[in-house]
Amino acid sequence: MSAIPSDKLERLVDRWEVLQRELQAGSNQAAFARLSKEFAGLDPIVMTIRAMQRAEAERADLDALSQDAATDREMRDMAAAEIADVTARIGTLEHELRLQLLPKDEADEGNVILEVRAGTGGDEAALFAADLFRMYARYAELKGWKVDVIEASENDLGGYREVVASISGLGAFARLKFESGVHRVQRVPATEASGRIHTSAATVAVLPEAEDVDIDIKPEDLRIDTMRASGAGGQHVNKTESAVRITHLPTGIMVVSAEKSQHQNRRLAMQVLRARIYEIERARAANERAEARKSQVGSGDRSQRIRTYNFPQGRVTDHRINLTLHKLSFVLDGSALDELLDALITEHQASLLAELEGGA
Repeated sequence: MSAIPSDKLERLVDRWEVLQRELQAGSNQAAFARLSKEFAGLDPIVMTIRAMQRAEAERADLDALSQDAATDREMRDMAAAEIADVTARIGTLEHELRLQLLPKDEADEGNVILEVRAGTGGDEAALFAADLFRMYARYAELKGWKVDVIEASENDLGGYREVVASISGLGAFARLKFESGVHRVQRVPATEASGRIHTSAATVAVLPEAEDVDIDIKPEDLRIDTMRASGAGGQHVNKTESAVRITHLPTGIMVVSAEKSQHQNRRLAMQVLRARIYEIERARAANERAEARKSQVGSGDRSQRIRTYNFPQGRVTDHRINLTLHKLSFVLDGSALDELLDALITEHQASLLAELEGGA
């Protein structure tokens, strides 16, 4: 059929047919959920395989028609002309299939824990961290995702020293995972009287939100403390001990959540704790494959300067793929962020394809 081994494609179709029969037969809820997830992953692949099969059968018929001496000349010429179109369609389908068969990151379809922290640059860095967080929050809104702020530390100017949030929505991690790293801004701060351009930075970390099934956290490994949440003063001070601090004793990871409800704080703090422990496990596994992954985009190295936002020139440059967009305001309001993310994902897919074909 194609350069992709036909026996591999046949096994995928066979498995798809087995799953379809098992789902139609009915099973317990846990098995049904597992089978449905596997079927949903295979279904688009099988649809592409079958489209390729139809296109290749069509090309074979056209080949036979164009070479049949019994066919009149006009029909043979028409068939020969159509062969080029069908061959191009087959090439497109094969490329699509190769992308569908790339190894999947199991966290791609899940939710995200987003952490934005001010870096070098003092108050201006905190203001930039707030700009970045608003960018992701607006992008999430455009995607129909839900954003819950878990922890935030503001400065006097309305910037964030640190902000941690949960972003919930299908495919959130797949879209945002390449945002981890150091983001740099070049602009004239509002507090700068001489009009000099300053450079400051903020760090973004995008962690896959861990499900309970991903990691096993033992109750005896946790220390949970409650404390009085800080407030704005006066009548707004929270006089009850609703803030929650959870410490994971084996790793020393500590998470604080200070919303109004102690129950909600426990849930949100555990959510972040699971994500951070899960990320440690993912990083450990990734380090074992580090040499093979050096060429991949978005390695997760947080010391890497990945993007510069230049306000005087109205441009955003992603240094990993040497892409510059002269639409800074649209990137920061989330509406043009997909242009950067799509380019990063395409580069990542190309890198994976090159590795697979190089090792074939």
